[in-house]
Amino acid sequence: MLDGMFSFILLDDTQTPPRLIVARDPIGITTLYYGTSSSHPETMYIASELKSIHEDCDNVHAFPPGHFYDSSLPADSRFTRYYNPDWLHADADAGLLSRTKPVDLTLIRSTLEAAVRKRLMSEVPFGVLLSGGLDSSLIAAIATREIQRINEAYAVQIGKGSSPVVPKNQAISSGLNSDGSLASSLPGVEEEVTVDSESSLASWPRLHSFSIGLKDAPDLIAARQAAEFLHTLHHEFTFTVQEGLDAIPDVIYHLETYDVTTVRASTPMYLLSRKIKATGVKMVLSGEGSDEIFGGYLYFSQAPDKLSFYQETIKRVKNLHTSDCLRANKSTMAWGLEARVPFLDKEFLSLCLNIRPEDKMFGKGAQQSVDSDGKPIMEKYILRKAFDCSPDGKPYLPETILWRQKEQFSDGVGYSWIDGLKEHAEKLITDEQLSSAHSRWTLDTPTTKEAYLIRQIFEKHFPSESAAKTSVRWIPRTDWGCDTDPSGRSVKIHTSAY
Repeated sequence: MLDGMFSFILLDDTQTPPRLIVARDPIGITTLYYGTSSSHPETMYIASELKSIHEDCDNVHAFPPGHFYDSSLPADSRFTRYYNPDWLHADADAGLLSRTKPVDLTLIRSTLEAAVRKRLMSEVPFGVLLSGGLDSSLIAAIATREIQRINEAYAVQIGKGSSPVVPKNQAISSGLNSDGSLASSLPGVEEEVTVDSESSLASWPRLHSFSIGLKDAPDLIAARQAAEFLHTLHHEFTFTVQEGLDAIPDVIYHLETYDVTTVRASTPMYLLSRKIKATGVKMVLSGEGSDEIFGGYLYFSQAPDKLSFYQETIKRVKNLHTSDCLRANKSTMAWGLEARVPFLDKEFLSLCLNIRPEDKMFGKGAQQSVDSDGKPIMEKYILRKAFDCSPDGKPYLPETILWRQKEQFSDGVGYSWIDGLKEHAEKLITDEQLSSAHSRWTLDTPTTKEAYLIRQIFEKHFPSESAAKTSVRWIPRTDWGCDTDPSGRSVKIHTSAY
């Protein structure tokens, strides 16, 4: 079976009628749409972007992840699910809870390392998105170790006996001193940077890492700490709230969704991708998927029982193609940058989504306990614990990063970003407009001025109701006592809660 991320179309015109096979990767990391038209009922429209087909189709749908379409099959069975692990059905089948197993921390570590290693196969310059959060930092830590291992083997092979020195012409110039170390003044958004595009894995012995945020944002500070510890060639970019607001129409055009959470998080990622592509880097590793797999969002602390916790993780993973995967793919590919996501490796999913939910559950505040080593049993505890070791004498990450509280990307880039977006919407959208929103959009009516503004921009690009139906909102669990705002800061246990 195919592994990795993909969307493809195969046309066999040697058959009569021609045979069409279409497929999408198991989780929907890549995007794919299909549509039909009443004026051409015999035609099926397929595209990786909604904008390519929405004007020609009466009905447009997201192609289901983990499926293939075969035109040679009977009309009612042309869509077939090829990726069908048991855990995929656990959100509707409570009996599957009994099949989950106790956590194996060593296996978590080795399986994620294998997933990163697999995604380092590249013939183009690459790097890692480093927010300073747990997920991106772990990916960077593993990638750094793997690059070091490969280069040590390479050095021995060519008779040097030690790792090659970083060639000065392979370092990204902005933000680096002549020896490749971090400069005290890191590059801003408008500074030009270049990379030797001929660099290969064997001759590029240090990992390039990239971060973005408002000035003095939590993520920027944490990313610096992680980069210094891992000794990556780190490149920090800043943006202003106004630059983010100016980019939103383009962001929505590329995202092809009106989901507030996705737009919030995609805007800084879109700006960062533009700067990364300008360096010559063509592929980045990213940390999407971990929060869904491990129940890492802070609201999971409010799960009423282990079955609810387990089923919520399954639902979130199954819907990744509508939110975080869509963001990671489209925000980067808007600039021709490829994002690879090791956490969504099939083997890693199979392992971690069959772990007992009680091993993933956590408390906060007075409800939070500690383990025998004095470490807090917090969100993504088992992932943190799996890498809280020093197999070669050096820890994977510093304690401040490994045990850092979860920050959603749209919060971590700077709390003023979401606040500024809300204030912007308050100025543009009147109370009267919001109160009459249902008469304008009977489908998925926006309930806040921010959501109204985003939906209004989306409608300018994609005016049909069929296009709107492809958008899926990331909705908090209000039945668990969560706020209707999807920001992590809306959860009362956040250290900087509203």
